[in-house]
Amino acid sequence: MVVRVFRPLIERTTWRRWSHLVVGGALLMPYWFLAMSVTPLIPPGNAVVMVVLMLLVLPGAGAFVTGLVPTVRLLEGSLAKELLKGPAAALVPGSARSWESRVRAAAWFALHLGAGVVVSGLSLAVPPFAAVLILTPVVSWDTRLLEAWGWRGAWHQWAGPPIGLASLAALLALIVAAGALMSRLAPRLLGPSAAERLAEAEARAVRLAERNRLARELHDSVGHALSVVTLQAGAAGRVLDDDPVFAREALGAIEESARAALEDLDHVLGLLREDPSRPAPQATLKDLGRLLEQTRIAGVALDAAVDPQVEQVPAAVSREAYRIVQEGLTNALRHAGKVPVRLRLGIAGERLEVEMSNPIGAPRGDGAGHGGGRGLAGVRERVTVLRGDMSAGADGDAWRFRVSLPLRSGT
Repeated sequence: MVVRVFRPLIERTTWRRWSHLVVGGALLMPYWFLAMSVTPLIPPGNAVVMVVLMLLVLPGAGAFVTGLVPTVRLLEGSLAKELLKGPAAALVPGSARSWESRVRAAAWFALHLGAGVVVSGLSLAVPPFAAVLILTPVVSWDTRLLEAWGWRGAWHQWAGPPIGLASLAALLALIVAAGALMSRLAPRLLGPSAAERLAEAEARAVRLAERNRLARELHDSVGHALSVVTLQAGAAGRVLDDDPVFAREALGAIEESARAALEDLDHVLGLLREDPSRPAPQATLKDLGRLLEQTRIAGVALDAAVDPQVEQVPAAVSREAYRIVQEGLTNALRHAGKVPVRLRLGIAGERLEVEMSNPIGAPRGDGAGHGGGRGLAGVRERVTVLRGDMSAGADGDAWRFRVSLPLRSGT
């Protein structure tokens, strides 16, 4: 029990919060000086009214008006986060971006200065007062001082120590209570408004979408290149002595795939660095022939039927369809190896249709069975953005992958 009573005396949080309140009291001083300079201009009246105006109304109004400045919220938020701790530690300091936030920050500023001046004043007055009372029985204070307090006889002086200790305890309780209250109020008055929370959520969603897009680009481009390069290198190594022409062709394809992967990687790194000088690689269905040829060089028996009209589809659909076909081929290479792959790509009405299939349960070649399983999720994200349809799964003894994309938005 005794430890619990005296614990606030040794806790750093208590004195951090006390320093926060003292800063508020110091900040109110200029407003008091301003009020004292303005008060003589007010016509004489009730003395009590004049004192209230000088000590409360004018300083409080001045503090409130100052708190409407957007930067005050940033400064007060930083100070509260650092010194008040507790619930205030979760504050994210920032300037006020709306009048609602300004008004809340102004109310906090006025409250901080008002509570601070009370705690500061008592912190200056109570300790010496308590010291005098505590030492009264053992120190011969000036008789006039004691008589002014009504202590004419010596026996009255023994009431001094309990009263002095009680006043110190009351001051400590006030400091603890005021600090805790300010810590609880800080998130409400200095925290984000509903509009700011919504804006932050939207910004977070945009950042997350951008990160997902970059992850898809890396997975589809670099991941495909590495899968193809692995198979091409294995094929070249096996026929290096028997078929040097094919080996040279495979090595050339490896070089081309690696160069394309480096370009894609350089583009993604440029986006991460927010470097606008990095041109974005814009592979489309017009580049599909090179992709299919690289897959064949890797040793895949690819049966591809591509409608020539697909080169005329809108650019946005063409770019996404290229990545979808690329990921489909990568999936076959990673999870089935060098098995026959059948690809059909054409236009049906107002939609672009992609169908790819390969046997399942076949012996796996080099490079098969690797990957983190994020490819189909990335394809589904692309299809969802374009408002298309997708299906993937086992169909008898084959793995079948279908995608249908509208050529125009809303169709």
